[in-house]
Amino acid sequence: MMVSEDGYAAGPHQSLEHPLGEGGERMARWRFERPDENAAEIAAIATAGAYIMGRNMFGPGRGDWDEEWTGWWGDDPPYRAPVFVLTHFSRASLVMQGGTTFTFVTDGIESALEQARAAAGQREVSIAGGAATARQYLAAELIDELRLHVAPVVLGAGEPLLTGLDVALEQVRSVERELVTHVTYRRVR
Repeated sequence: MMVSEDGYAAGPHQSLEHPLGEGGERMARWRFERPDENAAEIAAIATAGAYIMGRNMFGPGRGDWDEEWTGWWGDDPPYRAPVFVLTHFSRASLVMQGGTTFTFVTDGIESALEQARAAAGQREVSIAGGAATARQYLAAELIDELRLHVAPVVLGAGEPLLTGLDVALEQVRSVERELVTHVTYRRVR
């Protein structure tokens, strides 16, 4: 997950015009301005056998679904695997180009994880985000490894990633680049 130096995974006022919140796009500069020097980290993002995300990561809507909305990524999302979207509102699965299928899960994080594990087989399951979803899995001690891409950006407000959590993490890896520091933590058991 991308995060600002002050701990936000998205800036304030997320919307259709600002999917990462106001100023949040600055956290992603490393992916687009320095893709060669971050190639290994970019590639690692798309290696999971299944993904879990919150509704806000899938789209800006709240309440009943806009059935025309098929995600931020267009017809060919980057996941190339099953994606389980946490929501309170039922919706039929969406089969997209490139092997991505979005399945909408209304019965909680444990159910989404169980479905994702079954779909992933021997491959890993990635909690793609957003912040609230990652916080739920961290609080439930269901994340073994947390990979953060820390951008040298101060947002001052938005969606905090680790605020209010009582979870023990140990740093196992850190790679510093010009526009980002890639840090990997493992949960202390």
